[in-house]
Amino acid sequence: METAADAGEEELLPPRSSLVSDDDEDVDEVEEQGGNLKEPLLEHHPINLRRHAPNNTSQLAIVGSNLCPIESLDYELIENDLFNQDWRSRGRAAILRYVFLKWTFCLFIGTVAGAVGFFNNLAVENIAGYKFVIVSDLMLANKYWTAFWLFAGSNLALLLFATVITAFVSTAAGGSGIPEVKAYLNGVDAPDIFSLRTLAVKIVGMIAAVSSSLHVGKAGPMVHIGACIGAIVGQGGSSKYGMTCRWLRYFKNDRDRRDLVTCGSAAGVAAAFRAPVGGVLFALESLSSWWRSALIWRAFFTTAVVAVTLRALIDICERGKCGLFGKGGLIMYDVTSDTITYHIADLPPVILLGVIGGILGSLYNFLMLKVLRVCSLINEKGRAYRLLLAATVSIFISCCLFGLPWLAPCRPCLKEDCPSIGHSGSFKNFQCPPNHYNDLASLFFNTNDDTIRKLYSSETNDDFQKSSITVSFVASYVLGILSYGVAAPFGLFVPIILTGASYGRLIGMLMGSNSNLDHGLFAVLGSASFLGGTMRMTVSVCVIILELTNNLLLLPLVMLVLLISKTVADSFNPNIYDLILKLKGLPYLEDHAEPYMRQLTVSDVVAGPLRTFNGVEKVGNIVHILKTTGHHAFPVIDEPPFSSSPVLYGLILRAHLLSLLKKKCFLPTCTLSGFDASKQFLADDFAKRGSGKHDRIEDIELTAEEMEMFIDLHPFTNTSPYTVVETMSLAKALILFRQVGLRHLLIVPKSSCRAPVVGILTRHDFMAEHILGLHPFLVKSRWKRLRIHKSTLTRFFRTSLMWACS
Repeated sequence: METAADAGEEELLPPRSSLVSDDDEDVDEVEEQGGNLKEPLLEHHPINLRRHAPNNTSQLAIVGSNLCPIESLDYELIENDLFNQDWRSRGRAAILRYVFLKWTFCLFIGTVAGAVGFFNNLAVENIAGYKFVIVSDLMLANKYWTAFWLFAGSNLALLLFATVITAFVSTAAGGSGIPEVKAYLNGVDAPDIFSLRTLAVKIVGMIAAVSSSLHVGKAGPMVHIGACIGAIVGQGGSSKYGMTCRWLRYFKNDRDRRDLVTCGSAAGVAAAFRAPVGGVLFALESLSSWWRSALIWRAFFTTAVVAVTLRALIDICERGKCGLFGKGGLIMYDVTSDTITYHIADLPPVILLGVIGGILGSLYNFLMLKVLRVCSLINEKGRAYRLLLAATVSIFISCCLFGLPWLAPCRPCLKEDCPSIGHSGSFKNFQCPPNHYNDLASLFFNTNDDTIRKLYSSETNDDFQKSSITVSFVASYVLGILSYGVAAPFGLFVPIILTGASYGRLIGMLMGSNSNLDHGLFAVLGSASFLGGTMRMTVSVCVIILELTNNLLLLPLVMLVLLISKTVADSFNPNIYDLILKLKGLPYLEDHAEPYMRQLTVSDVVAGPLRTFNGVEKVGNIVHILKTTGHHAFPVIDEPPFSSSPVLYGLILRAHLLSLLKKKCFLPTCTLSGFDASKQFLADDFAKRGSGKHDRIEDIELTAEEMEMFIDLHPFTNTSPYTVVETMSLAKALILFRQVGLRHLLIVPKSSCRAPVVGILTRHDFMAEHILGLHPFLVKSRWKRLRIHKSTLTRFFRTSLMWACS
């Protein structure tokens, strides 16, 4: 049996365990040399605990609004006699078929993701567009109360519909889904996140939620949708519905499924923004933990297929057959200009934009985390509370969006499409007289795509008032944070772009004659700075912004703003997706080791008796251990008479043991089987299933006579598992574990006179909460970024005040 818990593979811990606080100032003190290394190892100090923290020790996590058991993925290749014979039996035709299928699946994922992305935009543009048209017509007829009730009622109905199907059908579809995809590509298998049911709820719920005038977007859900498509394709068919073929069995493993999920997530970004290169870079920079050149090529092919699919579908809409779907759809703003010029004198405003954007972005993350914690407590109380929260947020936002434009004065129209009557996407009359428009209503009563297009447009410096842009920025900032607490499918990307665009245009207005840059350019740079301040992505966001605006001349300024905003924001807190990962309790392995891990060896974090199997094991012993433990891998030890001394033969998986018990190929005596495993079993018998029902030991019925028989485990044991010596530092083992993508790492003794294996490392053993729980004296050795904390700012201002008074 394994020592320590695998991810979700030991007894489940309480869902609200006390964990080491990241918010404690004592823990956050930076130790320049990695902590006090002279502290005696036997001296323990008390740990500061926090009460309402999700379980980050990898046993349970919050997926949607429910606590779910978490397991790890088996990315390691199994090398046993059965699988080796299966690989040797594959001819050239089988290998070519396997490669051909990989590219075919990428083609299918790109086509479907592009079609879904187009359908989502088409639906949102028409549902939200007709809603705004009807409300505008009622306003023109001076039926203000009727317009308000229709506006608020439709928003409430749409959001409640999205929340109901999420709460009752698939809670895993709630939120953007990017944290779950990121955790999956790190090796975490949260239940139901890629099921067909989750995919359907994600698509329908996202359309309803985005159309309900919440400050939410489509990009995050599209990443999850693309990943769902990739995961479903990578399941190798479905035996439940009779949709399987023998040649699909090659993909029934976590390694190939991971690659398809990566391609699907890249396709989702490409479908959301029509940015194929940005999609590949987003998956590389923000999602995937393992990457290789072949995967880049396949992901790029997938996103290219998305771009072609979108182009073909948009050409159909240009014939006027798509209702209100227009230029604002798919966020292709085309703010092109061949005359964009900037000089050294224009750099200070751009630098200021990046600095303030970083501060505002980090504050956005801080407030978002506080709101999500409160909303999680409400959502956990039951479905009725989730609906009540959604209704409250919807009514509040509807009142704000309808009431705030009354504060803005009317302005005379200077353009041909002002105001718009009978169609969406332009300036709104609202309560103004004929030939006048309300600039604030024009920002609130349009889809997010159309609003961003207005803010990005060049040569529009006189279209908006400073007060209206200020109100728009504050409203977008606050309402975006409040909206994300609702248990419905939607994302953060577009609201952050919208808030950043308002902020950038406001900075451009405040600069006045001190800068020659256009206000639309300031809006683009504002979006870049806000994205850098919240999501902390540089390369992918830079390319996405350039593909959105279709203007390569912005590259130097966008790069500068992103670098500054990310650097400033990193001084305060992590990026928003890492914060949500931690809040959900998903056991994500970072790409760096904490300094305290170098003070520990791998044997310092494993505990408990080690359960093993013999090479030829009694059926009753196997059943007993499987029923009394939840572990997913067991060392196989050969002892006399099968070897001269105890020796580690390999590692066998729980799923493979269950398959052997189901087949009931037992031996009457404790001897080697002597038969060819490939004649008794097929590799498909041990292939990993998809998201369907898994085998359980409780479902296998065995007679008393069968329980006394034996199984030869040698042909089914992985004879080359990864092993480390017990004196290896925990930091070094973490790098190996993460880079190879392991689920189990065997610990072998330094001395040959001991047992051949002394423990197993799993994902749980690398979690900070587990390590610091075992060795609390290492809390102050925990590495922290050089971040600015409240106590630091207080001391700074106090010192400055004393210096000024003296």
